[in-house]
Amino acid sequence: MADTLIAGVDEAGRGPLAGPVVAAAVILDPNIPITGLADSKKLKSAQRAVLCAQIMKSSLTYAIGVASAEEIDCLNILQATLLAMRRAVFGLYRSPTHLEVDGNHLMSLTGMMGLISAEAIVRGDSTRPVISAASIIAKVHRDTLMIESARRYPEYGFDIHKGYPTATHLAALRAKGVCAEHRRSFRPVRNLYSP
Repeated sequence: MADTLIAGVDEAGRGPLAGPVVAAAVILDPNIPITGLADSKKLKSAQRAVLCAQIMKSSLTYAIGVASAEEIDCLNILQATLLAMRRAVFGLYRSPTHLEVDGNHLMSLTGMMGLISAEAIVRGDSTRPVISAASIIAKVHRDTLMIESARRYPEYGFDIHKGYPTATHLAALRAKGVCAEHRRSFRPVRNLYSP
C-alpha cells in the first residue's frame, strides 16, 4: 500500500560492560535510495559516519532512544533494550504503520500510536535496508556517547573499546574500580563492585 510507513528498529550496545544501550527507529524515503546500507558492525567507523549523515538527511523521520546503565541494572539488558526501542519509535515525527525489528524480541507498542503491527527479523540488520539504517544510527550515536564518557573518565579508554569487555577495559576495571558508567549487574563489574 502507498500509505504504508515501515520503520526499521535496531539497537547498539547490549554487550558492553559500560554505557547505555541505544536504539534507533527510521522510516526511509522510498524516493531517495541510500547505497551501501549494511549491518553497522560490518562497516568501518568512517563508512558509518557518512551513511549516518545520509540517513538522517534523507529519511522521512528517525529517532533515537536511550536506556542508561542504571536502567539496565534495574530492568535487565533485554527489558532496557526494549525500553530504548519503544522510546525511539515513540520519538518518530511520523507514525509508522509497521515495524521491522532486528532480533527475535518485539516491544509492546500501545497508547498514543495505537497498536502497531510489527515483526522481529533475526539478522534483519544484514537483510533489510531499513533495519540496517537504524543499526547505523544507533551505533554512531552510542559511539559518540562513549567518546563523551571517555572525556569524563579518561582512565578507562571508553573512546577506544566503547565499553566492551576488552583486555584493556578489564585491566582498567581491576586497577581503577567501577565508575558511574559501568553496568553493575554485569558479572565482571559485579565481581569488582561493592556498594
